[in-house]
Amino acid sequence: MTSTIHTVPIGGPTLAQELKLVTEVPGPRSREILARKNAAVPRGVGINVPVFVVAAGGGVLVDVDGNSLIDLGSGIAVTGVGNAAPSVVAAVAAQAAQFTHTCFTITGYEGYVEVAEALNRLVPGDFEKRTALFNSGAEAVENAVKIARSYTGRQAIIAFDHAYHGRTNLTMALTAKSMPYKSGFGPFAPEVYRAQMSYPYRDGGVSGAEAARRAISQIEKQVGAANTAAILIEPIQGEGGFVVPADGFLPALAAWANDNDVVLILDEVQTGFARTGDMFASEHEGVIGDLVVTAKGIAGGLPLSAVTGRAEIMDAPHVGGLGGTYAGNPIACAAAIAAIASFEQDGLVERAREIGVLLRDRLSGLASKDPRIGDVRGRGAMVAIELVDPVTGDPDAALTSRIAAACHAAGAVVLTAGTYGNVIRFLPPLTISDDLLDTGLDIVAAALAAK
Repeated sequence: MTSTIHTVPIGGPTLAQELKLVTEVPGPRSREILARKNAAVPRGVGINVPVFVVAAGGGVLVDVDGNSLIDLGSGIAVTGVGNAAPSVVAAVAAQAAQFTHTCFTITGYEGYVEVAEALNRLVPGDFEKRTALFNSGAEAVENAVKIARSYTGRQAIIAFDHAYHGRTNLTMALTAKSMPYKSGFGPFAPEVYRAQMSYPYRDGGVSGAEAARRAISQIEKQVGAANTAAILIEPIQGEGGFVVPADGFLPALAAWANDNDVVLILDEVQTGFARTGDMFASEHEGVIGDLVVTAKGIAGGLPLSAVTGRAEIMDAPHVGGLGGTYAGNPIACAAAIAAIASFEQDGLVERAREIGVLLRDRLSGLASKDPRIGDVRGRGAMVAIELVDPVTGDPDAALTSRIAAACHAAGAVVLTAGTYGNVIRFLPPLTISDDLLDTGLDIVAAALAAK
């Protein structure tokens, strides 16, 4: 099966933007490598789509069997600028030829400073900022908590239902969903408390303002403002199911935090860097975080993360209290500089909005004919469908699993999510063509019709 669209540069040769299946998925070569993986890698490291990729770019992933699959996941919102984006490839190659590592806390290099300056400029807030760089989203979240505790002298951290913040010990405590992220891995870090999230589809019409009052009441009664170092929240929840809080929820929490000298930490790991049709999702309602955590899309696929925030808060930890051996690696910084330039200069914010219109139009059309699609939600190129029993409205995780498997077999890489395991999320690269995205959504529609 082949549906050729056009070609895009991927750092030298061109990669055909096409859906092409020359074997079943996974093919024989992928199955061979999968057997090796199972013998060499612990089973806890799973692979959702058991293929092995040899090339990627634009909106496709090419596997070892020659299949060209449509990428609707961007490596979980990482390759927003495209996979092997030419400017990122060139920046990485040039930096690797200079040096690969010194450890910034031993001998500095300008790339780290340049990334920090760019983030200080881009992250919302008309005040002096500082940025510290790390390796992963979880590591950056942990450091944001450290910084907030250092600044306030308090310990309690408020997280929310359906939240996902990482897989390290502290971030597992902050994450809401047990399986597969937390089950059997405790005990977890203390002084983490959970409040109720605004979840419009399942809130029974509760407004954003009322949902915020409900959450604030929980915080005040169960923790107390005087004990709370920070509120940590995703402006749009990622692994939790692309839950977009009702309008007014985030501003009310931000106002309460400001009134009570509580640090507001915005986790923009999945929502940052044009993904939602704004550079940062918090811009939709004009919410300003005291600290903002970024990762994923920041460096075109290289491991990098950051905490950016108010200078007086960021400067609270003592000298030597922040850092890490690989934190702000020079190659990752070079990639980030190139990726940030692409977000700003190549119209990717606007492209995310265009993709969002296409996604919502197609998915809403499917929902109008299929009552199993209970909700279509998201912003920009971050959209999801929630699949339910059409009679009871209960989450249908089994249907979700079948649809995802059918999409994978037909050549579309889709991701699932949600506390109840009943959400299919769409995170295409911002470099995908309309035609290729349409073809991917045709596969989703066919899978729904067949199941």
